[in-house]
Amino acid sequence: MHASIAGGISRSLERSAQLKCNTVQIFTHSPRQWRKTGIRKTEVQRFSVLRQKNDINPVFVHASYLINLASHSPDIVRKSIDLLSYEMANADLIGAEYVVLHTGSASGKDGKAAREKAAMALRESIDSRQGNTTIILENTAGQRGDITSSIQALADIMDLCSCDRIAGICIDTCHAFASGYDITSVKGLNRLVNEISEYIGVDKLKLIHLNDSKKSLGSGVDRHEHIGRGSIGIDGFRNILSDRRITKVPIILETPKENDNDDRNNLETVFSLINKRMN
Repeated sequence: MHASIAGGISRSLERSAQLKCNTVQIFTHSPRQWRKTGIRKTEVQRFSVLRQKNDINPVFVHASYLINLASHSPDIVRKSIDLLSYEMANADLIGAEYVVLHTGSASGKDGKAAREKAAMALRESIDSRQGNTTIILENTAGQRGDITSSIQALADIMDLCSCDRIAGICIDTCHAFASGYDITSVKGLNRLVNEISEYIGVDKLKLIHLNDSKKSLGSGVDRHEHIGRGSIGIDGFRNILSDRRITKVPIILETPKENDNDDRNNLETVFSLINKRMN
């Protein structure tokens, strides 16, 4: 699950372990602020100890929502490059394997040109620092200005950037559904996985964000819902979790957190579907 870092980054691993998770995604700072706060050395050490103790692998850091590498504003692009470098530095500091990135949006600009701009900025950010952490690019929901709502678009940025430190992609099920991939059906899921295979490679699918959608197919609206309670529905998730081409891919839930039981309830729903598949 995406775990809260309230009280310190290491607390995210405590919360994950309590719910029997074996992988985790976190922010390393507020995702809605440009301000860089730093991570205390004691928290880094405690994070490492708890990760080893609870065998949590891999660890994903989700980059700030403010990053927009395709922005019309040179100032925003410059700040985004700097903030992404900071995200990668934090991920390296805590030993995270991946940084999950939305490259940005550019309303009114040609999609290809916007992806070229984003790829140049992404490469600059990567080249600005050394480290082991790699980046995975996340698909988006098809809102106005989106430049990565299709698999071909994600592949385009990867090809334009041409960098080994872009490890692959993250597919968000809500985003895929909202952008027009009908993953409620086996046919629609096949279309998505086949496009990944053709344009990127299934081996480069490094993460699935498993979220239901409050809105309808092709709505272009990014609104996550509890598993099985949205437009994708239980049958859709049963199909996704049964597809043997992607059953080895780590799964993170980014479902709504309206009360303390929400993560547990969503995890139990997913575990039940997996157990039925295995039996």
